[in-house]
Amino acid sequence: MFDSVRNIIAIPDLRKRVIFTLALLAVYRVGAVIPTPGIDPTALAEFFRQFEGTVVGFINMFSGGAMGRMTIFALGIMPYISASIILQLLTVVWPYLEKLSKEGELGKRKITQYTRYGTMGISILQSFGIAIFIERQTSPGGLPLIPEPGWGFRLLTMITLTTGTAFIMWLGEQISERGIGNGISLIIYAGIIVGIPGGIVATFEDFRSGATNIFKVALLIVFMVAVVGFIVFMERAQRRIPIQYAKRQVGRRVYGGANTYLPLKLNTGGVIPIIFAASVVQFPSTVAAMVKVPVMQTIAHQFSYGEPLYNLLYVGLIIFFCYFYTSIIFNPVDTADNMRKYGGFIPGIRPGKATAEFIDRTLSRITFIGAFYLAAIAILPELMMTGFKVQSIPGVGPWLDEILPQWVTEGMGIKFYFGGTSLLIVVGVAMDTLNQIESQLIMRHYDGFLKRVRLRGRR
Repeated sequence: MFDSVRNIIAIPDLRKRVIFTLALLAVYRVGAVIPTPGIDPTALAEFFRQFEGTVVGFINMFSGGAMGRMTIFALGIMPYISASIILQLLTVVWPYLEKLSKEGELGKRKITQYTRYGTMGISILQSFGIAIFIERQTSPGGLPLIPEPGWGFRLLTMITLTTGTAFIMWLGEQISERGIGNGISLIIYAGIIVGIPGGIVATFEDFRSGATNIFKVALLIVFMVAVVGFIVFMERAQRRIPIQYAKRQVGRRVYGGANTYLPLKLNTGGVIPIIFAASVVQFPSTVAAMVKVPVMQTIAHQFSYGEPLYNLLYVGLIIFFCYFYTSIIFNPVDTADNMRKYGGFIPGIRPGKATAEFIDRTLSRITFIGAFYLAAIAILPELMMTGFKVQSIPGVGPWLDEILPQWVTEGMGIKFYFGGTSLLIVVGVAMDTLNQIESQLIMRHYDGFLKRVRLRGRR
């Protein structure tokens, strides 16, 4: 490992790329602590504590805590992600975008431009909504969040937050073009791992104060290592479908005749299904925090961590969005047509419709495994923190609460400062970035981090 790091420093181009990436990530973290003008920071901190476990808290995680402090990067990169997902969905139903997606590099640039426009539009709407919302709120202590509300504050907030999102988007594109790794993914990665020192300090303080013991700390470390290893194993898993290309003669040259394979990822959708599912299932809690109505409070309680309805809906939505998103980004019919166009076929399967059906059937089976893998990664840390609240199950709830152990119904009392979604993003981005560095080293005839086995990224 130290030899590989020395090789990175020894290659001027790679060294410049790594330094450039780290410098832009440092700029991003500086902007994440610059507050938006016109907001009382003390009252804001008290106010945002009640949004933990809601969509706002979920967005705050992706922004690296910038939303909770209402900094100039409060919106983070989420508007860009939302615009990208909307464009991907529209590509399926809008023939114009579908045609652009098949026009190669020129079409890709056009779609990227539309994504930028969509990001700006979403940022303007979200920043205006945030300005209106926080103007009307007060902290639990009764302090107003905005000492001087009005259109001046609203316009200033819209300009500040929209410009911050545009700047983050530019940083991500510059990292992808002139740095190392995927810029947008690395920005999300930097926002998540910035909480590691605080989590370590908080765990140490809990240990010193007696709130936790050495057994819980050891269990936390073992569980985190096991989850990271499991994520690495599952993210590298793929189903390889063998493909043969028939020989064809053009003039005096013979083309084709090669044997290759079609790799189908076990987790084709990545972390997108979890993001969709978490946004939907946490929506009632967000509305309940904004609207103080008894009915909404009851509904929000049913959708809180550990409740049966929350767990059931969360797992169901993750499985649904896994199939839904996979069907959008992967088209078996187009894959089968491209194979037939270049003389490729799957041994034992007729080209054309039969090949598309075989690929679709295989993809559906492995997506089923990948969906339950994502659901387990997303919900297990929450169950260990809060337990499985069986009291609200009609009929058998009280009986189950009596016979089940306390660590099942109330959790183990372990604080996971990073949920399954965060770990999945961090490990996946680290694998992709390490894979790019590995490729750069091997391309220049240097040994990579892995001496005998090439590291495969998520895609």
